[in-house]
Amino acid sequence: MPHWLQLMLDSLPTLLWAALIFTVPLTLLSFALGLIAGLVTALIRLFGPKPLVLLARFYVWIFRGTPLLVQLFLIFYGLPSVGILLDAFPAALIGFTLNIGAYTSEIIRAVIGSVPKGQWEASYSIGMTWSQAMRRTILPQAGRVAVPPLSNTFISLVKDTSLAAAITVPEMFQAAQRIVATTYEPLILYVEAAALYLALSSVLSALQARLEVRLNRYGGFLEANA
Repeated sequence: MPHWLQLMLDSLPTLLWAALIFTVPLTLLSFALGLIAGLVTALIRLFGPKPLVLLARFYVWIFRGTPLLVQLFLIFYGLPSVGILLDAFPAALIGFTLNIGAYTSEIIRAVIGSVPKGQWEASYSIGMTWSQAMRRTILPQAGRVAVPPLSNTFISLVKDTSLAAAITVPEMFQAAQRIVATTYEPLILYVEAAALYLALSSVLSALQARLEVRLNRYGGFLEANA
């Protein structure tokens, strides 16, 4: 067996374990919390009082306008200087959540704004309150439109979690770095890590495509092509 293939096979369990224990949980938790933050931020920007709107816009401006890696460094390495100490995983989780929240808020704000005004009027005409109209009429329609961009954000997040290695989170990429430090085979190990990220992203892309087809079956963001 070639040396490079043997090295990949020997390293595979370590990389997969790091992905299972750190990469996948970090991705899922960050996206779920970021989606909640994005929804709240979007609703504030659309319907909130002006002071909160300005605060929400400032938050989005900061986290969309600065590099994610810099944000992680500020949280993990910068906050201790003001007495706030965080372990690596919580620091990464906070950084990814705030970053994802800023981006998803713009997606959610756009898709809610794309729902025709007549849908609000129809909801009010049958006695719905604002919250009922939002929950039963607006968000279901907006959700179908939001699936492609939110799915793309989720897939990008899977790859972005590799940045957590810079703040010592032992996720898949840092596991590869540690093996490189002992084997001195960076090309082989980094190609293997890249292949694993590619495989994971490909699976998620396939699931996204199937979800879009399923939603199109009932109308929604692809109904114009039906």
